[in-house]
Amino acid sequence: MDVNGGSVAINIEGLASSIEDTMSHDLLPLSPKCCIFKTPNTIQRQKEKAFIPAAFSFGPLHHGHLKLKATENIKAMYLRGLISRLSRWETRKEMLVDFIASIKAVEKEAREYYGEPINYTSEEFVKMLVIDGCFIIEVFRKGAYEELREKDDPIFTASSMLQFLYHDLILVENQVPWNVLERLFNMTMEPRHNEPLTQLAVRFMRVSFSIAPPPSKILPIQDVKHVVDLLRKWLISFTAKEECKSQWRLIPSVTTLVEAGVKFRKGTSESILDIEFSEGILKIPPLLVHEISDDIFRNLIAYEQCHPGCEGRLTSYAIFMDNLINTTNDLDILCENEIVDNWLNPEDSIRFFNKLYHNAFVQEFYYGSLCNQVNRYCQRRWPRWRSVLVRNYFNTPWAILSTLAAVILLILSFLQTWYTIKN
Repeated sequence: MDVNGGSVAINIEGLASSIEDTMSHDLLPLSPKCCIFKTPNTIQRQKEKAFIPAAFSFGPLHHGHLKLKATENIKAMYLRGLISRLSRWETRKEMLVDFIASIKAVEKEAREYYGEPINYTSEEFVKMLVIDGCFIIEVFRKGAYEELREKDDPIFTASSMLQFLYHDLILVENQVPWNVLERLFNMTMEPRHNEPLTQLAVRFMRVSFSIAPPPSKILPIQDVKHVVDLLRKWLISFTAKEECKSQWRLIPSVTTLVEAGVKFRKGTSESILDIEFSEGILKIPPLLVHEISDDIFRNLIAYEQCHPGCEGRLTSYAIFMDNLINTTNDLDILCENEIVDNWLNPEDSIRFFNKLYHNAFVQEFYYGSLCNQVNRYCQRRWPRWRSVLVRNYFNTPWAILSTLAAVILLILSFLQTWYTIKN
């Protein structure tokens, strides 16, 4: 090397060959099917634990981790229970052979779903998909049909295990391709329990968003990639696509909007995303905020941020709710109107809303038109005056009586003065 700044001879031909190797076919971008991936550090560093399984590994990205091995026995128990119910095969081995053959047929496609190298042999990978896939579809079935649960069921008789499962099923790094689940589901379907897989999955996961009764309908959802993708598409399926305008500004906080005359009401949509504004009333579907809500939203937002062509609907929702909620008073108003069902202490809930979408970006904000409507309404004088009158003079029964008494006295004084002048 020339330390005096002179030129250094290089092997130009060799360097060109090296760069050409770097651009080789094996290093081209990931498959278009890729939709299960490690979360980027820029998103993960806000809360690393939100993207790591607590008890159950699904698929290859977290398979074999020491702390998750204890639940492998539960998966085996569920597979044994599933096999014992089915009578279409003469032996257990014949049934497993059919399962393995079916998943082997889509092994190559399944590998393309993952954004990380799969360092497992064909046998190891297919075995993993069969066991994990059967466990997931059995969980969804048992969630809907209580008669399928054993008395000592390790999932549905232990609240903590069920909580872990809700958490781990929604992790974008912890997924099994949907076509694998559908194949296993169709092979094990029974006449008495014939609801489609999408219906069972949504019914099981709905509790994470405070949607207590079963959905009244499941709209046809096309091209489902995995559980996270299904949940996101289901939430979107109940909303009309919001017009995205180039010129818009965010709305003020709840407290400021109330002072401007805006009223808050609980929406009735089955999707938390279906927010409406009409005639001064902002209708927001109820949202349950509990211990794993933060992790659920972070993974849905991470999926939107990293999957090509994925619209930022959940990210837009997080931005919208963050602007509404800045203080505990904002949160209290939403809780009083049954819009937020808060299971956390107020400070933690505020942090939940204020930090969800850090390091996230939306090209199109899907509540832009709604925000413009709200802002135009707030600029009108009468809603603000009416709000001030209600807050200052009609906020309690005694205040109303006092105000009415003052008005009556004022009218009587006016009439007396007018009568005196006239006579």
